[in-house]
Amino acid sequence: MTRPTIIGLTGSIGMGKSTVAAMFAEAGIPVFDADAEVRAMQGPGGELVSAIEAAFPGSTGEAGVDRDRLGQHVFANPKALARLEAIVHPAVAARRTAFLAAHQDKRAVVFDIPLLFERGGHESVDMIVVVSAPADVQRARVLARPGMTPQKFEHILGLQLPDADKRARADHVIDTGTSLDETRSAVAALIASL
Repeated sequence: MTRPTIIGLTGSIGMGKSTVAAMFAEAGIPVFDADAEVRAMQGPGGELVSAIEAAFPGSTGEAGVDRDRLGQHVFANPKALARLEAIVHPAVAARRTAFLAAHQDKRAVVFDIPLLFERGGHESVDMIVVVSAPADVQRARVLARPGMTPQKFEHILGLQLPDADKRARADHVIDTGTSLDETRSAVAALIASL
């Protein structure tokens, strides 16, 4: 039985990955958004809420996981972050497997995974697409986010493989430092090449 081509979509924070993922979806390519799945599993009644509360007491409430309170537990604490990932990653992997099974008849699917290289996910995809923009554009986008500080931004960058390394390991690079129309054209050209 054939399966779709699995496109691993990644990019550092603020590079425009969500915008590019939406462009793939608009073009009819199913997109598995790992971050959205995590948010759903950590939201009200989410399947991971009780396990996260057990591991990090006081990090949840009626609305599910309180990301700020959870962040206080894991921010700059690699052991705590590893505990959290041990809860979250297997659940995301199970949902990704179900997504792939549901889209077996498609020619391609996109796995939108922010830490594709950092967590070894690049080994399970057929093609790697890295979304990238100039560093000054990235910084401006990230610092415009509510609650973001230069310190948080630098910490997040420290957890991610540098953009230049990601671009060097990519099969395709989508430049989002251009206009939306140019980015959309680059996505369309990539889809046409499949």
